[in-house]
Amino acid sequence: METGKQTQKAVVGRMAAKNETAQESVDGPYYLEKVLIPDDSDDDYQYEEVLADEERSLAEGDDEDLEAAVRALRDASDGTGSVLQRLSSAKQPVSHIPEVVDDFLRNFLVKMGMSRTLDCFQAEWYEMEQRGLLKTELVEFVPDAYTHNQLLDNELKNVQRERDSYRQAASKASETLVKLQKERDFHRLQHKRVVQEKNRLVEDIKRLKKHYGSYEPALKQLSDKYQVALKQKMLISLERDRACGQANSLEATLCNVHSSSTIRSANRDTGLPPQQEKYQSKSGKGIQLQNDGIALYDQDKDPTKNTAQKHPKDSEFPVSSRVNPYLGQIKALASHCPKASGFRFTNSLKAHTLPISCLALHPRKFIVASSSDDQLWRLWGMPMGDMIMTGEGHSDWLSGCSFHPNGGSLATTSGDTTVRIWDFSQGRCILTLDGHTHATWGCSFHSCGDFVASCSMDNTAKVWDLQSERCRSTLRGHVDSVNSVTFLPFSNTLLTCSADKTLSLWDARIGLCAQTFYGHQHSCNHATFNALGNTVASCDSYGVVKLWDVRKVAALITMDTGPHPSNQMAFSPSGRTLAIASNDGSVKLVELASSQVSSLLGHDDAVQSVVFDHKGEYLLSAGSDGAILIWS
Repeated sequence: METGKQTQKAVVGRMAAKNETAQESVDGPYYLEKVLIPDDSDDDYQYEEVLADEERSLAEGDDEDLEAAVRALRDASDGTGSVLQRLSSAKQPVSHIPEVVDDFLRNFLVKMGMSRTLDCFQAEWYEMEQRGLLKTELVEFVPDAYTHNQLLDNELKNVQRERDSYRQAASKASETLVKLQKERDFHRLQHKRVVQEKNRLVEDIKRLKKHYGSYEPALKQLSDKYQVALKQKMLISLERDRACGQANSLEATLCNVHSSSTIRSANRDTGLPPQQEKYQSKSGKGIQLQNDGIALYDQDKDPTKNTAQKHPKDSEFPVSSRVNPYLGQIKALASHCPKASGFRFTNSLKAHTLPISCLALHPRKFIVASSSDDQLWRLWGMPMGDMIMTGEGHSDWLSGCSFHPNGGSLATTSGDTTVRIWDFSQGRCILTLDGHTHATWGCSFHSCGDFVASCSMDNTAKVWDLQSERCRSTLRGHVDSVNSVTFLPFSNTLLTCSADKTLSLWDARIGLCAQTFYGHQHSCNHATFNALGNTVASCDSYGVVKLWDVRKVAALITMDTGPHPSNQMAFSPSGRTLAIASNDGSVKLVELASSQVSSLLGHDDAVQSVVFDHKGEYLLSAGSDGAILIWS
């Protein structure tokens, strides 16, 4: 029985040790203290002795009554409440007793984790205590020094942990500081290098500006010299032509004088009058004789005229006295032409994927050719918008196109500096004309069909002979890009406009400028004749449109449709309406009689080209949105 009690005490001791271990892990080590309240306490509180109240106890033998017991307890609590309250409010001094040795050992073993040793110690301790073999009076207290050392040891460990954490933080901070210093030095070097580069670039810019300033007078001087040389060249060319004509005339006269005696002697034998004979030259060309026997000089029949430059296949320019055969038709259309305000949107078609640069109308049918930045040209049947043919072959964007007068071929210009001729029956390019040094802007066929003119960004226009496949003449005179070129119908006169703000009329046969129109303040983008050929319309990059009288070489009307640029113009067949392709996405129609301007809206981007049909019933416009809109 006693052994069972000892075992139960040992288990209780182990549980107490475990609870102490858990509590120590939270609050640190602790020990038990024995507190005694001595009789001679210095406390001034007077303790009252509480005696048992016999009246409040239940009588023996009475039946247990719960209500009576509750009432008795309540009465007792009322009497003792004040006493307990005074006890709880009193503060008793607690004297500190040093830790006992066995508690110290238990705490030590728990701290070291020696649980089995602790179990053995407690089992033996309680067994000896139960047997009475343990003399508790011999158990001494642990000196305060040990307890104090233990506390100091704990504080030392905590301080060491804090020191290690601070040391790690300091090490990280040191590494960060070194890294930041390296970055600072790197950025400082970069800043110095950038400053040096900036200073060097500033010096280079100053030197280049000074160098550029020194070139301006030289360029101006060279430009003046070029203009003088060009004028001298033209004068020398005229003098040469005049001298050649005089020499040929003298040669013909000498030949006539030398052979007059032979002719007269032959006439005496044959009996023919000398006025009806013709002198046969060595080349076989006939020279007509006057009554006095002197030959009349004919420049077209001169065997020595341009023999060095003439090509065997060169075509001859037609005479300039031809009359436009369509004048009657033009006058008839003028009587019943539609008004500009009557045009309405009819149809649209997506012709190209990139901006359309030009539209051209077939000379007899309602067929339109379009050229685009996608390097393609296409033929469209109007007004339904059916695609007829597509051509490709240029290596850069297309800038313009023009139908041959017979309608069987098409000329195109491109940014690749070439002019190409396309034959519809063969479906391919049959001729490539290469001679410009920069991009070509536009082209126009002569009414005879043997010549085509082109203009270019190289400040020149060229007249090409399709029979000999060569350049017949180069028109030099503009000092900036030549933006458009067109032949006066049934004439050898050529009209050009340039970015130098001028328009020029040229004689295509000799390549000389006949007239120059001045008046625009900005770059001229396009110029064209009306159907009668007596009026020229031109537009510039600020939307200013001018009408010129060809005979008087003077401006008739000036209209401002800006501020957006005007890209191209087209006269109606009657000549009473002028359509303008504007960069603001609209087509502007001008009634020339009243100078009234109206707009047709429908394009999503700048309008690049406009063209009327043969009767003036339809108006077609194309723009940078790649679409062709039909107005009627």
